[in-house]
Amino acid sequence: MPGVCISNSLTTYANGGSYGALIMAHSDVRVLCKNQINSMIPGPSLWRQDLLRLYPAKSNSGRMSSRIKATWPFMGNDKGMDVNIELSEAANEDIVIFFFQLDLETQIQYALNMEQYEAAQQLRNKLDEVEAEITKKRDAKRGSSKSEAQDKAIYLLQLRAELQKAVENENYSAASELRDEISKFEAETLAASAKALAFENIQYAFRLGQKVRHKKFGYLAVICGMDPVCCESNSWMEVANVDKLIRGPNQPFYQILVDVHADPNLLVAYVAEENLVANEQPNKDRFDHPYASFLFYGIDTAGDFIPIKQLREKYNRPRHEVPVDNSDEDRDSNL
Repeated sequence: MPGVCISNSLTTYANGGSYGALIMAHSDVRVLCKNQINSMIPGPSLWRQDLLRLYPAKSNSGRMSSRIKATWPFMGNDKGMDVNIELSEAANEDIVIFFFQLDLETQIQYALNMEQYEAAQQLRNKLDEVEAEITKKRDAKRGSSKSEAQDKAIYLLQLRAELQKAVENENYSAASELRDEISKFEAETLAASAKALAFENIQYAFRLGQKVRHKKFGYLAVICGMDPVCCESNSWMEVANVDKLIRGPNQPFYQILVDVHADPNLLVAYVAEENLVANEQPNKDRFDHPYASFLFYGIDTAGDFIPIKQLREKYNRPRHEVPVDNSDEDRDSNL
């Protein structure tokens, strides 16, 4: 099966720009998928390692040797801090797995077009495995109370079944204890459901594809993902000083692509909403990033990026329409 768009486009994009953050052989993704199909090893461990090998977060190429010293001072009296404290391997991995998912879908379609149905089924099985792991990781996120509410609801059903059995056996002492536990879990289940609903309906200050600037470090970036609260590990939050944020960890956090002109090695950061600011005027400055060509169709008239359909579906975000400037229309009509 010939190489597909992801590896080819990444190579083209990297060679076409002046930074070459991710330069891969044309057959990298094809080899990865073939190995995975042949092995069909359950669980994400093998393909996760291969993905990180094929799509490294950092490059050791000579073209990167002159890395910018990315350290900017905080405003006010705070001490200077390294921009890399917000670098997120988890966010980078999430994007890379998304690439892999898109690549598998493309290969499935190609196999069907070529009437290679057995290969298409093998790819479909691998895609099902990947999608199951993605769903598992999403539901396990700190910002997702859906799994917590579901787990509590299932446990509540089990308690009620045990209560019914205790009553039938006239074990009233056990039944009394079960009633108390059920009462407690009913309140917790209700709270978890309310929390899940609140996360589902949270209002984000920024949208996918929007260009933003970091308030403290000043670099230009583009939003490519979002969580209702900080979903990173406790160790990451400690290093990133999340507890010192005004709104703490319980505010939206964004996966952002960092302009390689600012720091070619940072690539993907995970930043609190309070640390980002949108441009008041359209920003059509040059923005380069090796992931941009896969996550976005291009740039709109306001200078922001247009997210691909699959990315919008991933985060359940609506399509953004750039407002029409009526003043321009009036000028054109007068002419």
